[in-house]
Amino acid sequence: MTPQPPYPRSHGLLDGRVTLVTAAAGTGIGYATARRCAEEGATIVVSDRHERRLAQAAEALAELTGVKPLAVPCDVTSEAQVRALFDAVLETHGRLDVLVNNAGLGGTAELSEMTDEQWHAVLDVTLTGTMRCTRAALRHMAPQRSGVIVNNASVAGWRAQRGQSHYAAAKAGVMALTRCAALEAAEHGIRINAVAPSLATHPFLTKVTTEEVLDDLTAREAFGRAAEPWEVANVIVFLACDYSGYMTGEVVSVSSQRA
Repeated sequence: MTPQPPYPRSHGLLDGRVTLVTAAAGTGIGYATARRCAEEGATIVVSDRHERRLAQAAEALAELTGVKPLAVPCDVTSEAQVRALFDAVLETHGRLDVLVNNAGLGGTAELSEMTDEQWHAVLDVTLTGTMRCTRAALRHMAPQRSGVIVNNASVAGWRAQRGQSHYAAAKAGVMALTRCAALEAAEHGIRINAVAPSLATHPFLTKVTTEEVLDDLTAREAFGRAAEPWEVANVIVFLACDYSGYMTGEVVSVSSQRA
């Protein structure tokens, strides 16, 4: 196992940029991204459909950074709630500079046994939810002639895995959405990219995934370990900041498991 690098120091990469992170409650990539963006100077807005955990995340960020972020409950499967989320950002901060689409839903089911409800639930959160938020962000960012959107895809969008037809299809859709939307957004000065993690370890993951599956995924990694959520968040920060200023329509793998 290769040891993980030290936690990064702040370099002010997102100073003053109003940054919205969806599905930011809990201990996974969303919260880690909100924290890293805040540490890089961003004005953070966090959202999640779990109100209690969202409030806890906002309090934790306030303790770390000294500034309590705007926290807006939102279920990305509801167009009305998505509109209300973006209206709240604009009403409070007057602009939106960065959107991180982190909301996603997984599950395991063999396709022959999968129900329509299981299929639609995963697609509605993971793909259509990303579309709804991207659409809302573009409508706000286009008039200001600037903005960055970073989508959370997955290596599952490239790699086959049993029991993951719905999730893999959704994440492959996020990749395609990223590429197509990036072409449309470029004329407005907006960049859209995606990250594709494989395995980022956190307590919730260990509750919903078997030890056998986690061991198999870990064994495939070049570093011999899962990523920490903040290691994925670092790549999201890179895509959100000016260092990636000529990148758009790209899907960046945060893993060795592309195939």
